[in-house]
Amino acid sequence: MQNVKGTYDYFGKEQALRRRIQDTLRDKFELYDFNEMVTTELTELDLLTSKYAGGDEIIKEMYQLTDQRRRRLGLRYDLTIPFAKVIALNPGMELPIKRYEIGKVFRDGPVKRGRLREFLQCDVDVVGVKGPEAEVELMQLAIDVFRSLAIKVQLKWNNRRFLGEIMAAIGVPASESLSVMLTLDKLAKVGEAGVKLELAEKGLADEVTEAVIELIALQNPTFEEVMDKYGLRGSAGALEVLAVTDILRKLGLAQDCAFDPFLSRGLSFYTGTVYEIFETSNGFASSLGGGGRYDAIIGQLVGRDDTEYSAVGLSFGMESIMALLENRASEPSSAPVILIPVGVTAAEMLQAAAELRASGIRVKLDTSGRKLKNILASVAGSGIRYALLLGETEWKAGMVRLKDMAERTEREVSLDEAIYVLENESCPLLFAN
Repeated sequence: MQNVKGTYDYFGKEQALRRRIQDTLRDKFELYDFNEMVTTELTELDLLTSKYAGGDEIIKEMYQLTDQRRRRLGLRYDLTIPFAKVIALNPGMELPIKRYEIGKVFRDGPVKRGRLREFLQCDVDVVGVKGPEAEVELMQLAIDVFRSLAIKVQLKWNNRRFLGEIMAAIGVPASESLSVMLTLDKLAKVGEAGVKLELAEKGLADEVTEAVIELIALQNPTFEEVMDKYGLRGSAGALEVLAVTDILRKLGLAQDCAFDPFLSRGLSFYTGTVYEIFETSNGFASSLGGGGRYDAIIGQLVGRDDTEYSAVGLSFGMESIMALLENRASEPSSAPVILIPVGVTAAEMLQAAAELRASGIRVKLDTSGRKLKNILASVAGSGIRYALLLGETEWKAGMVRLKDMAERTEREVSLDEAIYVLENESCPLLFAN
């Protein structure tokens, strides 16, 4: 018996760390005034395979199934399409809407470090804001989140409209524009040789292929260089790039958010700004998150192309974040105190635990029956700061022995005094530098 490849069970300290990361994300999402939403994991296949959804690149990785009435269904491969479905089904919702969702998604793709088949996504989306402030607020949120997680990152960004204008300027047929964009997006992964090989398979005219190769030969080109090289000054896409750039500079985020003219992202529904987040200090290759503007999806799903639903989203990759943090110092126990019975009954130990828990203190009970010195030796290496020793004589006098495992001190106090100490002691930091 074994788990399906690319799926895992989480428990103990690993799950505790996952939960704390989620709590950090949730706190930041709500600080930025996003409200929580939960969408369905099981969705009609026609929606997931719609031409307005993820496109061929993602559909081939989708899990498909049928129910007992032979209806064609699929497991969601991201949280964006299910969110768009909610907006489409509830046309009376007041705009703008700012929502977040933390939930499982499923992709039948290659398995590697930071990329699984069943994984958790953590998304934020804004619907109803046309201007660049929506994209930049999400970029600002991303930098804020990773600073809280003590992860050094760079957010790379581009604009799909601007990239499409470049494709048109070098002669790529409109029918092949998206395909070539997706190939360019693989530049960092497969290198120039890999991109050239893919281009050769597309059947483009020789002069077009040469123009694309000339584009990728540019070494870290700036936006201005690309704009001037292809005569795009004043184009719609260029103006969108300039608007985002101006705000980033004023916020002091230009170094954290770097323009990348080759970035496209793998999903077909993006219409404007796109971005992807990478760790910068440890050489971790997998993306830690990404997203972008997708103004066309919701109106098309509603069936009213004349109704605009401006939308932009950002997704954080929990599995990639976990893979990056797995080598950090092990997590301390989440319980700040352990109760050790030294002559008291089980009922008396549970009574003391109930009083601590009534004050919001998480309590671990020692029920091992081992010798006290062996118990304390185990506690010393567990990360638990305090031990409460419940001796028969002290308990009858309304007292306990509070042992500080870090300071190696012990004192006799009332249970109320112990509660005061435990409530006011600072907890260890979750993410160390």
